[in-house]
Amino acid sequence: MTRPPVSRHDSRAGGSARPFPSLDGRVLAPVADQAPGQVGTRTRFTYHERSGEIWAEYAGGDVVRGHLVGTRESDRLDFRYVQLKQDGTTSSGHCVSTVVELPDGRVRLEETWRWESQPGSGTSVVEEVVEQVTSHAPD
Repeated sequence: MTRPPVSRHDSRAGGSARPFPSLDGRVLAPVADQAPGQVGTRTRFTYHERSGEIWAEYAGGDVVRGHLVGTRESDRLDFRYVQLKQDGTTSSGHCVSTVVELPDGRVRLEETWRWESQPGSGTSVVEEVVEQVTSHAPD
């Protein structure tokens, strides 16, 4: 089965087409904590992207290890996720996200998700983390 080519251009800005930012190699984190036992501000997602495919590994907070895999078309991600929590339980679900480029060049994902392994659904926002390097002046 052949997939149609993925559109990589954004025509929102006054009709001028520009490519959406790639997620490949970017590290993102939730901007707020979810319910206990779910991803939170200490969780880090490392994204990969190639030819319309996306995947990520994540961990931190109540999540020991998690993986997501799916597709990207333009500014829309559609993926499934599975995670192992600190208490030894696993959970999985489905998420659709919109990729937004922030004014400072970082990326935000606006997400709508639903658990498939347990009751529950919601929305969340994750944003690219830019690590601050602090240097210390000699004494």
